[in-house]
Amino acid sequence: MEDASKKWFVIVNPTSGNGKAKRKWPNIERLLKQHQFDFEFAFTQYEKHSVYLVQKAIRDQFKHIICVGSDGTLHNTVNGIMAQKLVSSQVIQVGVIPIGTGNDWVKTYNIPNTMESAIEIIKKGHIASQDIGKIEFENDHREPIYFNNLAGVGFDGYVVSRVETYKKWGALAYLIGALSGMFSFRNFNTRLHVNSKVISGKTLMILIGICQYSGGGMQLTHTPNPSDGLFDISYVGNLNKLEIIKNLPKLFNGTITNYKKVKIFKAASVRIELTGKSQPLIQADGELTGTGNFKVSVIPRAFSFYTS
Repeated sequence: MEDASKKWFVIVNPTSGNGKAKRKWPNIERLLKQHQFDFEFAFTQYEKHSVYLVQKAIRDQFKHIICVGSDGTLHNTVNGIMAQKLVSSQVIQVGVIPIGTGNDWVKTYNIPNTMESAIEIIKKGHIASQDIGKIEFENDHREPIYFNNLAGVGFDGYVVSRVETYKKWGALAYLIGALSGMFSFRNFNTRLHVNSKVISGKTLMILIGICQYSGGGMQLTHTPNPSDGLFDISYVGNLNKLEIIKNLPKLFNGTITNYKKVKIFKAASVRIELTGKSQPLIQADGELTGTGNFKVSVIPRAFSFYTS
């Protein structure tokens, strides 16, 4: 049983789930008090505000954080933890009350979408840890981006750029984004450096996975293990529109990695060069992070969280 005397910091993204988090907050607050959590809370007020709130909470010596929101809120919370230098990232323990569009990360750990059950899991106090991915951009001086679920470049980044338009459809937003984006997206030229190999050619997308689900329940990598110190990488080659349509069901049942134009790898690091004029979008945990050449490396078991 979790020690109720601990101080908790709760980050609430009021816009998650088309405003559902804001509407549900009074009930969540009541449940936390009912379960005798000693907590302070803050609402995010702008994009990436969670990063600042987490780092301020850590400076104020909070070690236990509850994230109320979507995959994007959790992604920013993780980035706040990973970018600070005051304490080891493993010391900060994060509970998740999932409210949002995709809620893909929680599916790997069977964390329920009902707030009562999610709070019960945090209360029980079972801690697990998993790997984190670190994206470093080669062509400019941006800070690294960290991800806890899946990153990618190409078609998946393009779909993420369109999802906002369809968020009212919930998890279906990703499927609708994929179908609508299919006719305007153009495959791009890359060089993938992985395990001392170089794979060059036209590409639909390259996916770098830690956990199992992304894009509203899609399974895009082969056998992801969140704590084995290795990424599961799917290099999806030059699929045409008809092939994409035929393979859409395989995106959801995980068999896309068996398709002849998909190569799979396990590696602790990978480098991706964009060799054509096209600058496809890079996404991390469903958040757009930019374009350009980049490398990705694993930080083993860097993230601690409450799970069932």
